[in-house]
Parts: sequence; structure tokens; C-alpha cells
Amino acid sequence: MTADTATTTRYRGERRWTPRNVLLVVVGLLVGALTVFPLVWMLSGAFKTVDEVNDPALIPASPTWENFTYVFTQVPFARYLLNSLLVAGAVTLIALWFHSMAAYALARLQFPGREKLFAAIFATLLVSLPVVMIPTFLVIRTLGLLDSYAGLIVPAIFNAFGIFLLRQFYISLPPELEEAALVDGASYWRIYRSIIVPLSRPILAALAVFFFLANWNAFVWPLTITSDPDLRVVQLGIALFQQQYASDWNYVLAASTVAALPTLLVFFFFQRQIVESIKSAGFK
Repeated sequence: MTADTATTTRYRGERRWTPRNVLLVVVGLLVGALTVFPLVWMLSGAFKTVDEVNDPALIPASPTWENFTYVFTQVPFARYLLNSLLVAGAVTLIALWFHSMAAYALARLQFPGREKLFAAIFATLLVSLPVVMIPTFLVIRTLGLLDSYAGLIVPAIFNAFGIFLLRQFYISLPPELEEAALVDGASYWRIYRSIIVPLSRPILAALAVFFFLANWNAFVWPLTITSDPDLRVVQLGIALFQQQYASDWNYVLAASTVAALPTLLVFFFFQRQIVESIKSAGFK
């Protein structure tokens, strides 16, 4: 080992184990433990009996699947999952389609009022859901979309964050790609479909995860516009399930585990795209 290598190794070791870095590691471990503990408790409780859940001192027996069987046989939980999947999937696909087109127009096309339009869209990020819930409800009621899938899907399509993030990504793309395509006679629609969309796959995948999770976990809006039991989404179904089985936490935890599995799987399979989108777009 040379002197330079030994000095570098010693420097890295000293830098790694400084009191500040040790404190950061301890804080990170505590935050990680606090984050993982509710999930572990939910998973363990989903496979226990009601007595084992209510009495932590009781030695648990072998895991049981009866809780999941009860959830799917005594309540239409599969229907709730299907409704959430349909709504979240439809919103994600439609939102990505329209948001990408709007972001490309705001990033590349020149037309009067472009910057003002983008500023108005961006300003909607400052408006919270409770502020627009009543006007949106009145519009949906006027259109006759209460107690319908359209009423659950259409208001959730627009999201200023998606347009903003995609626009920033499109601005960072080299304009030479489009210029070469224009010289070859390609239209803006052909450029968007053949060049922009393929290059946008990482960030579109990340936005798909965000949109899907947000609509899968939607609760307030479905509660506001739906009263038909056949249109209940999974989060609303769990809330009603919890009211009915308030003392049987094992059933509630089993239902929550089933509802959480799709979100965990989506994040697990698309975590690389999320990281790549953050690096490529940079949130700048």
C-alpha cells in the first residue's frame, strides 16, 4: 500500500466516523425504524387471531389465513379493489397522455400567452383540495356524474405537478433532435409520438407511480360523490370495514395489508424509474 493510498483510506475512515456522521446514521436508523414499524405491525397482525392482536403478551400460534378469507367472503372487498384499480389505472393513463402533450406544447411550441398559461397552471399547486371541492362537486352534479366512474375519474385527471415536471424535462432535451426531424419533414405530432414519448419513458414511469398511488389512496373525493356500494373504492371500504369491525383488529389489518400490497409492488418494480426521473429532470 502506497503512502497516498494509506492517507486516502485514513481520511475516508476519519470522515466516515466523525460525530456528525455518526449522529446522522443514528437519526437515519431511528427514522427508518419508525417508518418500518407500522408496516411490520400490520403484516404481523394480519396473520393473528383477535385474541393475539388484543393481547400482545399472548404467545402467537402459527400464522392463520382465516382473516383474509373472512375479508373476501363476508364483504365485497374484491369489488372495492377492482373499483380502485379501474379508477387509478384510468386516471394514470389519461393523465399521462394529456399531461405529456400539454407539457410538450408549453416547452417547445411558440404561441401567444404561453408563459402566462404556464404560470396559471403552476399557480394551481397553491390551491388545496378543500378549496375546490365544493365547486367541483357542483360541476359534477350539474353534469349528472354523481355515483359514476366518470365522476371519480374526470376530476382527478388534471394535475399541475405532472405538467410542471414534464415541461422541465422537455426543456432539458437537446433541441437538435427536433430540428433534425423538422428538416426531414416530420410534423410536431410525429416528433412528439416518435421522439419525445420514447425519451420520456423514465419520467413517465415515475409519474405513473405517483398518479397511481395518489388515486389508489383517494378517500375524500370518493366519499363525497358516491353513495352506491358498488362504487366504493378500497380506502372507503376499509374505513367502513373498520367501523363495522372496530373490535376485530385482525380483520382490519388483513384488509389493510391487501390494500397496501399493490402500492408496495408498484413502488418495488418502478423505484429505479423514480430515481432516474429525479436525476434526469432534477426538479429544476
